[in-house]
Amino acid sequence: MAQQRDELEGAVAQALESARKLGVDSAEVAIQKQQGLSVSTRMGEVETVEFNKDGALGISVYLDGRKGNASTSDLSAPAIQAAVQAAATIAHQTTADSHNGLADAGLMPTQLPDLDLYHPEAFDPHQAVELAARAERAALASDPRIVNSDGASFNSHEGLKVYGNSHGFIASYPSSRHSLSAVVIGQDQHGMERDYDYGVARRFADLPEPEAIGHQAGVDTAARLGARKIDTCTVPVLFNAAQSVGLIGHLIGAISGASLYRNASFLKDSLDSEIFPRWFQISERPHLPGALASSPFDGEGVATRDREIVQDGVLKSYLLTAYSARRLGLANTGHAGGIYNWQLSRNGGDLAAMLRQLGTGLYVTELMGQGVNGVTGDYSRGAAGFWVENGEIQYPVHEITIAGNLKTMYRDMVAMGSDIDPRHSIAAGPILLESMKIAGN
Repeated sequence: MAQQRDELEGAVAQALESARKLGVDSAEVAIQKQQGLSVSTRMGEVETVEFNKDGALGISVYLDGRKGNASTSDLSAPAIQAAVQAAATIAHQTTADSHNGLADAGLMPTQLPDLDLYHPEAFDPHQAVELAARAERAALASDPRIVNSDGASFNSHEGLKVYGNSHGFIASYPSSRHSLSAVVIGQDQHGMERDYDYGVARRFADLPEPEAIGHQAGVDTAARLGARKIDTCTVPVLFNAAQSVGLIGHLIGAISGASLYRNASFLKDSLDSEIFPRWFQISERPHLPGALASSPFDGEGVATRDREIVQDGVLKSYLLTAYSARRLGLANTGHAGGIYNWQLSRNGGDLAAMLRQLGTGLYVTELMGQGVNGVTGDYSRGAAGFWVENGEIQYPVHEITIAGNLKTMYRDMVAMGSDIDPRHSIAAGPILLESMKIAGN
């Protein structure tokens, strides 16, 4: 890895020097190399075995407010020179925009923290296939009503991210990621259902055992059998942890700079406004060791830092890049490329306690469709889950639609449970909403 790191940092430096010689105002270069193994099985048979190795050098140059981009997967000196020249040629043809340009030099990190993100493992195809097969076997054995498999897969990859710009900043860091999943199909006299489970981690040792993943996939699938339709109603709704991640995830687009300066967000002009209940907080922690969404700098080289996104229900920060910050006349927040380990406050107990707090209503475990309007906040999605009475799950339900508006839904959050889903950049537990409209029979 050290040799590859030197080579890639050298390629970035060469591209920046080539851009300087062409007389552009500034330039930035990024490479993200990744390699690894992916396998899948289905009903005990090997379906795919793939060795992956990819990555390219991408360069952006800026000239009098104009921007040009080019890329190359060939890192030879002539190919890099040609890519830089192509980016400069494109820049000459584009429209000038005074907001274009690098992030300010003072925002670059002076040193990189060790975030413990790199834990590669050497798997041969036989070992990888056996891991997937173990998960699938456990899923098929979990319940006699599990009759088929949509497959199991195992992936193990390592990568290296390198970024540099004409401020003189060049930095890199390696990372690894391992994942395992299983998807199975169950059937009874009422029909068929499908569900899945998966794990993902920086360290292979932190993945759940294949048997645990497979068994959970089978149990969840069997629990959905015999699903019923319910009558149209307005009731409290509890999202499970995985669906809560998506619910909070809609906030990301709404407070991202691109949506804001395009007037395409239901939360435009909401900074320092109360958009959640006062008990609710979102803290961003980019430097958590070993976490899936940790990073020392963003896609523009800006140092990541701890930040309060929501405090006492009040929106305290937008998510801004260099360009969007200039468009909005605000400070760059270092969010070119995404968010970093959102930690959410939780005022509820475990799932059993959250179901008791729900009382009678809907427990949502799956959402379908893309019926979310980012401009108005209107929300309407197909759903499946379980009908709950007196805090106890009664039976599975399907073929329903839940509807509301995200502004109201965020304000009407009653509680968040303690059982978080650790597989995402948003550490959310089950979210209980005061009420939603359910369209059924």
